[in-house]
Amino acid sequence: MKRSHPTVADIAAYDTIIDVRSPAEFAEDHIPGAINCPVLDDEERIRVGTMYKQVSPFEAKKVGAALVSRNIACHLEAQFLDRPRHWKPLIYCWRGGDRSGSMTTIFRAIGWQAGQLEGGYKAWRRHVIEQLEVLPGRFRFHVVCGATGSAKTAILQAIGRLGEQVLDLEGLASHKGSVLGVLPGQPQPTQKWFETSLLQALSALDPGRPVYVEAESRKIGNLHVPEALIRQVRAGDCLNVEATLAARVDFLLRDYAYFFDLPDLLNRRLDALRTLIAGETLQRWQDYVSTADWPVLVRELLELHYDPLYRRSQDHNFTGLQHPETFATDDLSPDGIDRLAAAIVQARTAQMA
Repeated sequence: MKRSHPTVADIAAYDTIIDVRSPAEFAEDHIPGAINCPVLDDEERIRVGTMYKQVSPFEAKKVGAALVSRNIACHLEAQFLDRPRHWKPLIYCWRGGDRSGSMTTIFRAIGWQAGQLEGGYKAWRRHVIEQLEVLPGRFRFHVVCGATGSAKTAILQAIGRLGEQVLDLEGLASHKGSVLGVLPGQPQPTQKWFETSLLQALSALDPGRPVYVEAESRKIGNLHVPEALIRQVRAGDCLNVEATLAARVDFLLRDYAYFFDLPDLLNRRLDALRTLIAGETLQRWQDYVSTADWPVLVRELLELHYDPLYRRSQDHNFTGLQHPETFATDDLSPDGIDRLAAAIVQARTAQMA
């Protein structure tokens, strides 16, 4: 009788998830929690694929079989010899074909209850896309809004520490969301891994409770927020933080302090505004960088670029900003942020009681 393959719905029934694709494929995206045991590494995969096209499928399969067998043996000896008889690994490759089939066959011959994922990674990817279309609609979002420098992400994190549900999009995207939002030494994930991480985060939330989220544009750095999610967030209740200009400048001087040690990087990021800002203004800002006039630079960036941009975009994008609940403050110190987060949660809780 033909053995049926497990599907994405069966993942939780397995003890270990093994991704046998190449390291480059794994780095782009993978099933959360999977370990990478490539049966062909990046160079070997290219070598076999080239031979398949340029020589013949038969010759490629012979070479590939030798490489796959050797690599499976190495993984078996290095990682799996201590696994008990009742161990259940789930194995997948790109489409649920030869690469995962080879390891599954060997593991089953040993006596383990190995499963080969039906459809492989492509089935997982379809699952992510489908779920990100439907999951956002199950949640009611409380959207923390405010002009640049209003400490929205810090407020969101403080709300999370109070036990509320939060969705930190900038944290998942490894980016602060603006032209200057790049995090030195912390590259953004791939679009596919960002979406997988979003699915993980949403799946862990309770639809019966509100979710706090920061107001975002459709793009966070180089990453696109899925359409169904951005649509649901923009229909949420807006909590508008109105911080004084002085408080915002002080906060940004702390939050972006790493730029002060990286003036070349800061100037490159400012240069990205060349099409939006007059040349003489941009030159003045870069002069501020060279003379370390940080408070003046931050204040002008807010007054001349970010605040006008915010006024043009937010009312149009977020329906809740037509009648927002406003929280004013002149203190965005760590203690001030904690007090503001507590006030927001208290107000929301009282309204929903």
